[in-house]
Amino acid sequence: MPHPLRVLLASSEVIPFAKTGGLADVCGSLPRALEQRGLEPAVIMPLYRSARMGKESVRPTDHLLQVPMGNGIIPGRLWRSTLPGSTVPVWLIEQVDFFDRDDPEQKLGLYQFEDARGQKRDYFDNGRRFAFFGKAVLETCRILDYWPDVLHLNDWQTGLVPVFLRESTPKQSRFQSIRALFTLHNLAYQGVFPKSVFNETGLPDRIFHWQLLEYYDQINFLKAGIVYADWLNTVSPTYAKEIHQTNLGCGLQGILTERRDRLSGIMNGIDYQVWDPAIDDKIAAQYTPATVGQGKPKCKSALQAELGLASEPRAPLLAVIARLVEQKGIELVLKVAGALLTDKAQLVVLGEGDAKYQEQLRNLETKHPQRARVVLSFDEDLAHRIEAGADIFLMPSVYEPSGLNQLYSLKYGTVPVVRVTGGLADTIVDVSEETLAKGTATGFCFQAISGSALREIVERAMVVYRDRPEVWLQIQRNGMACDWSWSRSAGEYEELYRRLTDGSQ
Repeated sequence: MPHPLRVLLASSEVIPFAKTGGLADVCGSLPRALEQRGLEPAVIMPLYRSARMGKESVRPTDHLLQVPMGNGIIPGRLWRSTLPGSTVPVWLIEQVDFFDRDDPEQKLGLYQFEDARGQKRDYFDNGRRFAFFGKAVLETCRILDYWPDVLHLNDWQTGLVPVFLRESTPKQSRFQSIRALFTLHNLAYQGVFPKSVFNETGLPDRIFHWQLLEYYDQINFLKAGIVYADWLNTVSPTYAKEIHQTNLGCGLQGILTERRDRLSGIMNGIDYQVWDPAIDDKIAAQYTPATVGQGKPKCKSALQAELGLASEPRAPLLAVIARLVEQKGIELVLKVAGALLTDKAQLVVLGEGDAKYQEQLRNLETKHPQRARVVLSFDEDLAHRIEAGADIFLMPSVYEPSGLNQLYSLKYGTVPVVRVTGGLADTIVDVSEETLAKGTATGFCFQAISGSALREIVERAMVVYRDRPEVWLQIQRNGMACDWSWSRSAGEYEELYRRLTDGSQ
């Protein structure tokens, strides 16, 4: 009897061990859903300080790595853990000089640090760090005698893995039967480094070529994965179309167009064991679609009290939870926030990012102390309380490969306002008389990237909230009834894995 399908998922971050964004949520949740479908998933990631000192148990093994880089050998060691709520093994690559540096108190992150002026800057050696990690992934397979059917790779940090797989392993070895799937979570982040990084990889000079790894006389890790992987997928069907049809390809439209027959999109899911107001122990009152009208106002009142906002039960409470960067449409929010707050709405923002946006948001809070609250950090527990307490969730993204917060918002009866792009287009159905009649309306959608377009759609949403409470309740319940679970997404991934391994792709 053949063994269950083996999938090794490689990622630079995985919840609950290390996280900077949605990539970690995906890579911590998808393997558990695959295991529930009878597959044999495993996870591999770097051993950061946050993982070594975190709440989840991690332990060293006797397996030592010797990874050739440049003219020398860089040592490493395997650590071991398990994804919570599963038996999915997690392998963590220890290399102290590369990965044991993150420290929030010192403003040191996984990939960046904050300089004296408050600006985020990439570590100078990110190229070497993740070239090492790419080699260590394959070395782990060898020393464990573990041979996955599919290597599921994620974003630029793993982009060299399929290159090493095809160019640096023995031609008659078991490596050659492994299929490589490369998931593109966000093309804006590509991992572009000087040619000196390429020279340290040991890869043949012939592949430093504009059709392969070379990118304006540098090495592009994301491009490498796109060129060498057996299949590419993105985290929503619409984003898969956008990246080779528009400038959302971020300079890689040409190569993505060449590979469009091996490019697909699978919408991310969310973990309803973590994000469900019926069982959420982080919120003031639990509720279901049947009791959202009673439970959600209690959560709103508790959130207003916690954040020092005016206690106004019927003031529309708007929320933003996001990285404070241009992609997320923060500029649009800042353009309209003053007018909306003057219109008796309230606003809470949770996130951190570009210094200019942080300063403008602080100024907004100072000007409207009873109506605006800004928390410049990533606080997972507070994110739950905001999703439960807010009335409207704003996602005016310039582009959005998938998006997770609109899915959390649906589950919590917090009606999303979104720009029609990427995963937002795939998951939110605009409110109209027709969609209300069909029972499919779940949010408010707009197209133009402008402050006036955002203000118009938010005002439209607030009119429904204030004047048509029975319609608002219907929209909330429609959203809460949607199934955006990982079990749905995992089924699509399993189908893709099987097509890859049986040769039909």
